Amino acid sequence: MKAWRVHQTGQPREAMRLDEVAVPEPGPGEVLLRVLAANVNFPDALLCRGEYQIKPPLPFTPGVEMCGEVVAAGEGVTGVESGARVITPALLPGGAFAEYAVVTARGVLPAPEALDDAEAAALHIGYQTGWFGLHRRAALRPGETLLVHAAAGGVGSAAVQLGKAAGATVIGVVGGADKVKAARELGADIVVDRHREDFVAVVKEATAGRGANVVYDPVGGDAYTRSTKCVAFEGRIVVVGFASGTIPAPALNHALVKNYAILGLHWGLYNVQDPVAVHQAHEELTRLAAEGTVKPLVSERIGFEDAPDAVQRVADGTTVGRLVVLP
Repeated sequence: MKAWRVHQTGQPREAMRLDEVAVPEPGPGEVLLRVLAANVNFPDALLCRGEYQIKPPLPFTPGVEMCGEVVAAGEGVTGVESGARVITPALLPGGAFAEYAVVTARGVLPAPEALDDAEAAALHIGYQTGWFGLHRRAALRPGETLLVHAAAGGVGSAAVQLGKAAGATVIGVVGGADKVKAARELGADIVVDRHREDFVAVVKEATAGRGANVVYDPVGGDAYTRSTKCVAFEGRIVVVGFASGTIPAPALNHALVKNYAILGLHWGLYNVQDPVAVHQAHEELTRLAAEGTVKPLVSERIGFEDAPDAVQRVADGTTVGRLVVLP
């Protein structure tokens, strides 16, 4: 089979190499999938660069989530039928940018019927992260104000839709006119182009000075630091990632005197610590997809041969919504 592999870490466009390798076989508790669609995530770029918290042995295939068709199941696997269409995180070092992939059976979830392969591939990690961040960590309530950074990106776009589904007023921060348009189409009530406006001032004006009840931050750096200037009394800042490349150092004295909470979110831990909650979140996301309330913004469907370029573009922050690779 064909698989994109990283033999030496570096920028995705240079590091990913197309190889011909054997189709993997599922071991006990594993499932072999034919990859139908592989969503491109920022962690894929970090993996290529050797900067991700998980460092698979070289050579490895990036691609951290996929929609696939069940081909075979390993020993001890029950309840997973051959031919079923599923979504799942990858089992590194054998990621999703390949024609076939082996994954753990416990992480496999039925693909929502309301979504096509590309949309389903983009539902899992981003929307699960949004669901746990907004509901489990921040306890977002109807009528509250939600500030979402990188609102037209993969993770941010999911948070915009989920925030609206929860009854919040959503303020999205983006960079560029094309991203402003995308965030509005996603349902954001107010969209701020950070190149032209100060989101702190916009948030304060929109909330009559009260500030945002919840801040959803996959960017870090200055986005986080400035968010502390417009977070509300008893507000919650959910730290999702550091796409800016800068990990901020929170001023805890400021959190104390202003009475807000800083909440970390590592969604992957729920797969280990509370897998039942992951399945419950998937059921809710499937319901919302069936209603049309959530629908991943797949801006481009990429040919398999262009996977390295797609990962590079996500790394460079030049994309809107999701890029999905179709083998």
